[in-house]
Amino acid sequence: MLTFTDKLKEEFQQQSCLHSDVDKGDGKVKYVLSGEGATSIFTIDENTGDIHATKRLDREAQAYYTLQAQAVDRLTNLPVEPRSEFVVKVQDINDNEPKFLDGPYLAGVPEMSPLGTMVVQVAATDADDPTYGNSARVVYSIIHGQPYFSVEPKTGVIRTALPNMDRETRDQYVLVIQAKDMVGQMGGLSGTTSVTVTLTDVNDNPPRFTHKSYQYTVLESLPVQSVVARIKAADADIGSNAEMDYRIMDGDGPGMFNITTDEDTQDGVIILLKPLDFETKSSFSLRIEATNRNIDSNFLSLGPFSDTTSVKVTVEDVNEPPVFSTALSKMVVSEDAKVGSSIGRVSAHDPDTSNNGIRYSIDRNTDLERFFNVDALSGVISTAKPLDREANSVHNLTIFAIESQDPTQIGKGITLITVLDINDNAPVFAIDYETLLCENAMPGQVIQTISAVDKDEPLSGHRFYFALAASVAGNLNFTLRDNKDNTASILTKRGGFRRREQPVYRLPVLIVDSGSPALSSTNTLSVRVCDCDSDGVALSCGAVAYTATGLSTGALLAILGCIITLLVMVLLIVTMRRRKKEPLILEEERDIRENIVRYDDEGGGEEDTEAFDMVTLRNLNVIRDPNVRRDVTPDTPTFFHYPSTTRPSYKSLPDNVVFREFIWERLKDADVDPSAPPYDSLQTYAFEGSGSVAESLSSLESLSTDSDQNYDYLSNWGPRFKKLADLYGNSDGTSVFS
Repeated sequence: MLTFTDKLKEEFQQQSCLHSDVDKGDGKVKYVLSGEGATSIFTIDENTGDIHATKRLDREAQAYYTLQAQAVDRLTNLPVEPRSEFVVKVQDINDNEPKFLDGPYLAGVPEMSPLGTMVVQVAATDADDPTYGNSARVVYSIIHGQPYFSVEPKTGVIRTALPNMDRETRDQYVLVIQAKDMVGQMGGLSGTTSVTVTLTDVNDNPPRFTHKSYQYTVLESLPVQSVVARIKAADADIGSNAEMDYRIMDGDGPGMFNITTDEDTQDGVIILLKPLDFETKSSFSLRIEATNRNIDSNFLSLGPFSDTTSVKVTVEDVNEPPVFSTALSKMVVSEDAKVGSSIGRVSAHDPDTSNNGIRYSIDRNTDLERFFNVDALSGVISTAKPLDREANSVHNLTIFAIESQDPTQIGKGITLITVLDINDNAPVFAIDYETLLCENAMPGQVIQTISAVDKDEPLSGHRFYFALAASVAGNLNFTLRDNKDNTASILTKRGGFRRREQPVYRLPVLIVDSGSPALSSTNTLSVRVCDCDSDGVALSCGAVAYTATGLSTGALLAILGCIITLLVMVLLIVTMRRRKKEPLILEEERDIRENIVRYDDEGGGEEDTEAFDMVTLRNLNVIRDPNVRRDVTPDTPTFFHYPSTTRPSYKSLPDNVVFREFIWERLKDADVDPSAPPYDSLQTYAFEGSGSVAESLSSLESLSTDSDQNYDYLSNWGPRFKKLADLYGNSDGTSVFS
């Protein structure tokens, strides 16, 4: 039987012993160890059965090991004892200090808390065996943080040690808490942690104004809803405990001001509710109260949690524009009022104490046609032009009232002028009537019903009277019947109308209105005679077309030939006029500022004088008469020669200097010209040069000087010069012109 004795402890390596009853001590038995940690942690003496630990054991890492041991014959390795299993238990020692796994701690407690108020609970853990000795039994103590806080030794609960701690005096404390094992005895291990305690705010401070009275100054022109002033009651609390409401308790000028709370700054914002008027009231006194919004009943004894102050608002005078007695003035005028007739009067005054004089004027943007005038001093509005109600029945004028001392101060008023109607328009036909009369019409038949319109608008409405003009009242063809409802009917007096006899009848109708005085007009009604079917539907109206007879074929051909001849002549005239080019001289009345003529024409060389005037280029040593305006093209250009001493000879100058000198001379002429226009003008300098390099090819000079020049070389210039070669190639040049 195998027996095992446990002698292993955590702090050092002791041995355990394994022994078999079969072992006689003669060395025939050998011990073998297997299982958890065999050969790596534990070894066995195969002769004696002593088990040794080869490493330091850590109970906190592994507290138990399960091993198997067996006694075998040394020679045959056969078991002499059944295999035995045993457990090695590692005995604990105090080798682990307490640890605060949740530290460091953050905690808060309301200020002014009573003595012993719990703040937070801390906890330390010890890895040693709590069931063996005191290695894991921990006690707590406070190392730093007294006398403000204390800790319970067994539970780790931290409590306030002083009453009425004030956040406004000190709002944060840092504690150091120690945990020590072995019940705090000598030799025990310890660990520490920090606890940051913050005092949270309570509403224990009432609001207080720093001043018992405030004074502010504002301009009387301050717009409504503007901020007049900002005041603040100081409160040492923070957050919701510092929130407060303001109100105006009393003051003169009720309804003039209001006060609200700025939620970001907790300021009291005084706002203007009504316009200020220095002349009416120059100062206001208010009494304002500030009250905490969230009052804690536990601290009412520290109150009252409100405070009051007085605010004086002084109004400063500003120069205000004139004010009309009525913002909208309504006036009426008859449309037949004579020019200069007074319509009404507007009135404005200076609201300032200086009471400056006022001058009136009309905003001409509201009276573009200048129908009215206003007297600058009295404000009387009068007519400046005849009025026409039918063109404009209402005039909406803006009247300016301007301070005499300060013209920048302008008041505005509206004047509505209604033009009253008079009977100044005669009635006329409502439309252009197209009256058709059938040839088969019967006597007494209504052929047209007419009505009238009148631009006037009488108060009692229109009433028109119709009648035929006196010149046709007794005609035998038509009659008129007034229907008494502002319409009239045209009826036939007879039948048997014929287009061939008279295709159109003109019937003058007299229309009279009921105005005072009554106006009338004569309107002509055209009646066309038509060929109608049996239902009275017109088929054809007007004059009957007659067929031309008696013209022979020859006469028709002669007429046609004349027409063709006239057309040909017209075409020829038009063609010749198109070919003819108009001279490019500006009209005398036209200003060159308004006309820039561009010539984009190559022309035919030096001999092409149709495209532009060559006179300037061919007369290099002349300029225009300085007494002639440069911005007008004269009918006949006038020129005079420069003295030879003032103008250089362009032919004697190098090519690179010719153009520069030419432009320089023209520029000087323009600068000193006394007749130059007083405005900017366009100066054009076109310079061709002094002549052709090839000289002249004209033969006129040669003939006039009896030149003996040989022109045989012309035959070598190609077919284009063949004619010249034939003319000048003959030795007897004079025979050509004989």
